[in-house]
Amino acid sequence: MPFFFQLLVILLATKLAGDLSARLGQPAVLGKLIAGIVVGPAVLGWIEDSDILEAFSQIGVLLLMFIAGLETDLREMNRNLKPSLAVAVGGIALPLAGGYAGGKLMGLDDAESLFLGLLFSATSVSISVQTLKDLGKLKTRESATILGAAIADDILVVVLLAFMTSFVLGQGDVHLGWIIGKKALFFALVLLLGWKVVPWVMKKLVPLRVSETVIGSALIVCFAFSYLAESMQVAGIIGAFAAGIAVARTPYKHTVETKIEPIAYAVFVPVFFVSIGLSVTFDGFAQQLLPILGLTVMATLAKLVGCGLGARLTGFRWKPAWIIGAGMVSRGEVALIIAALGLETGLLSQDFFTTAVTAVILTTLITPPLLKFLYRNDPTGDVDAVPSPASDHERDDENGSEDENGGAATAKRNTP
Repeated sequence: MPFFFQLLVILLATKLAGDLSARLGQPAVLGKLIAGIVVGPAVLGWIEDSDILEAFSQIGVLLLMFIAGLETDLREMNRNLKPSLAVAVGGIALPLAGGYAGGKLMGLDDAESLFLGLLFSATSVSISVQTLKDLGKLKTRESATILGAAIADDILVVVLLAFMTSFVLGQGDVHLGWIIGKKALFFALVLLLGWKVVPWVMKKLVPLRVSETVIGSALIVCFAFSYLAESMQVAGIIGAFAAGIAVARTPYKHTVETKIEPIAYAVFVPVFFVSIGLSVTFDGFAQQLLPILGLTVMATLAKLVGCGLGARLTGFRWKPAWIIGAGMVSRGEVALIIAALGLETGLLSQDFFTTAVTAVILTTLITPPLLKFLYRNDPTGDVDAVPSPASDHERDDENGSEDENGGAATAKRNTP
């Protein structure tokens, strides 16, 4: 089928499905993911995977992770460092253990089971933030802690993912110390480049007498970091994430954030979500129903209990602690990216890919009603109120519901 027709179908289907999903009170990314399943081989068969769609998808996933890094506010994590770290650690430890145990019960080997646990350790709070905003709870201490924990969660999962993929992509005779040393060297280089080199590069490139130098310079940094990551056998998305954090520290953050999202969400990110759907098959789906339900229950309880206990141990009362746990339940774009990477590297089989993606979707659907249920007897919304600085997370996106497209693991901020 001609590429331009495929692109037409992808863009039209994702926009309509995203809008319908938003009207039904769900995140737009959910509709886009389902659109990929519908137009792909699993249902209608209008779109088939191809090299050019794969290239667009790869660009989309890099931009997606770049935006996630760009919107990671390290200062916000410092404000709620202790409870955020406790919530993040609890929200990774239990899903990692639960995913590993679930994988072993379903007959997966150790590497596949660990990867499954890592997949369900990821968190996407964009859905939780929108729900909290709708409920008028965005200026609470729970909300600030959820956002800080999501930042720490993303960083920890990305680091664990870097090591996990190294073991998969590396040769079997490579010494463990060499693998760890290489990863340590990569992160040291990233820290040095992000701290000293990126601001200097941006400062030198932006004054060039050509158009769109700010966003062009940011993309150069993004793809350079991605290339560096892949050249050191680290997933390119790790480099893109680090590039976003580095650019966020420059004075050009707001300009880059404003201009990168139209580029990403107009074409490349929709193609990425549709490409996820192209890999889904319903062959043997009935036989996977029990694993899907089991993984969904495990993923929900692991985050709810792990994050809730982390909040409780750092001074929250039980109800706010459970609210924080509920706010961390939703998996989203980061989990989908990890799932796609698992399929590519062989850590997630084609048959089990659909199972994992379906469980991710179900955790997304569970989060809004769970938060509403926990807030049902709290009409004022000040369970643990914080001062107005928490409102830094409230920025209306100029594209309406597009801020729920799944491009960020944390809420958008007004930081210049």
